[in-house]
Amino acid sequence: MPLRATALVCSLKPSPARSSSQLLAQQLLDELATHDVTGELVRVVDHDVRPGVEKDMGDGDEWPAIREKVVAADILVIVTPTWMGHPSSVCQRVLERLDAELSETDAAGRPAMFGKVAVAAVVGNEDGAHKIVADLFQALNDTGFSIPAQGCTYWNGEAMQTVDYQDLDETPDAVSSATSTAARNAAHLAALLAKDQYPAGS
Repeated sequence: MPLRATALVCSLKPSPARSSSQLLAQQLLDELATHDVTGELVRVVDHDVRPGVEKDMGDGDEWPAIREKVVAADILVIVTPTWMGHPSSVCQRVLERLDAELSETDAAGRPAMFGKVAVAAVVGNEDGAHKIVADLFQALNDTGFSIPAQGCTYWNGEAMQTVDYQDLDETPDAVSSATSTAARNAAHLAALLAKDQYPAGS
C-alpha cells in the first residue's frame, strides 16, 4: 500500500493569506512525494477546532474530520511559525487535541498512534526553532508517534527584521538539505513500520 502523509499547518493566518508555514509544509510534502508518499495539507486555522482534550468537543467542532486524516496517514507533518519564542497557539491546540489519542488503542491493545511517524517544521524571524522542535517531539512521542533521525526542518530569519521565509528569492541550501533528509527518513521509517508494527504488550 502507498504511504500517506497529512500536513497540519499551524499558521495564524487563514486562507487565502500567504503563509511561510504553508510553503515549508508544501516543500516537505513535495519531498515526500519523491519517495512515493501521497500528501494532503490542512491549514488548521481555517477550521473551527475547539479547545479541549477530547476527540470530539461537540457543537460544531471540526477537529474530528481533521483527526480522520491523521488516523488515515502514515506520516504526520506539523508546521508552525515562531511567536515570542514559542509555537503558535494553533499548534498548541493541535497538540492538546492529540492528547485524546493517549486513551485510544488498536485491536492488539497498542496505543493507536503506534506505527505512525511524525516530523516537525518551524519558520520565524526570531530564535526558538530548536526549542519548539523539542517540545513538538516530546508531545508527539508521548502520543505514540515515532520520530525519524533528523526529523525536522526549519528556517530562522534575522532577529527583529521583517523578512519572512516566503519572501526569499530561493530556499537556502541548508533548509533544502534538512527538508530532504527529514522527508527521506520519515518515508523510510514509515515503510518499515507499515511492514513490521511495534509488538503488542503482554
